[in-house]
Amino acid sequence: MQHVTSADGTAIAVHRSGRGTPVVIVGGAFSMARDASALAEALVDRGFEAVTFDRRARGDSGDTKPFAPEREAEDVAAVVEAVGGSAALLGHSSGALVALLAAAHSAGAPGGDAHGADSSAAGTAIAHLFLSEPPMRFGQQEPPADLADRLQALVDAGRDGEAVTTFQLEGVGLPPQMVEGIKASPLFAHLQTLAQSTVYDAAVAAATSTPDERLLSLAVPTTVLVGVETMPVLERAAPMLVERMPSAELVRVPESVNHAIDPAATAAIVAERLGA
Repeated sequence: MQHVTSADGTAIAVHRSGRGTPVVIVGGAFSMARDASALAEALVDRGFEAVTFDRRARGDSGDTKPFAPEREAEDVAAVVEAVGGSAALLGHSSGALVALLAAAHSAGAPGGDAHGADSSAAGTAIAHLFLSEPPMRFGQQEPPADLADRLQALVDAGRDGEAVTTFQLEGVGLPPQMVEGIKASPLFAHLQTLAQSTVYDAAVAAATSTPDERLLSLAVPTTVLVGVETMPVLERAAPMLVERMPSAELVRVPESVNHAIDPAATAAIVAERLGA
């Protein structure tokens, strides 16, 4: 493990394995670098350097406030810079949204964010985008607009468990009975340690749920992946994104079931697109 420093000074924990073209894996909600170990191994077997990292406010990475979605794009840029300045990005779920923001950041989209930070490119290049089941809603059944603010209020009040369940119910759209089952499981204690990250995932989702022109017009080759038996919002979002994004193609991955990314099948798709 190594730490790289993002633009706002946040330390981001990075793990690298293998040799070859770097593929940076951007995990989804509640995930950490270790959760992508099987996918990383499959990529290494295909001749890539697999790069995993703890997104900010998770695991061994730090967190610096104030937050804006652009901060996560800068985190990815710092990771890419550390592995040579050029990489493919493979983002799953909310990680796909972060990967898309990172590609726009790398492309030097004009303007700053609400906090006045410069969003120009940081000298990195994104060779290919792999977006696995991005949770875009395109204006349909959007979470409440104040979700991120309410989650932050819960975290500030020390109500981490409530922040987790609120995000699962309102941000992800999990059925109440499933959320209750998770709450009663041993996993819930770990999820509470990631409560701050729910605020950031909610903010990233709100910023990208209906992607704007700077995201849709990216020239980066893009592969949008969708599995089977996944959530209806994800099944709907993938083709809607491809229809609107000229650089994108849709690839269905029957081996990926229930919003879980299949390592071997996904690595094979990456290898085919990157020529490994």
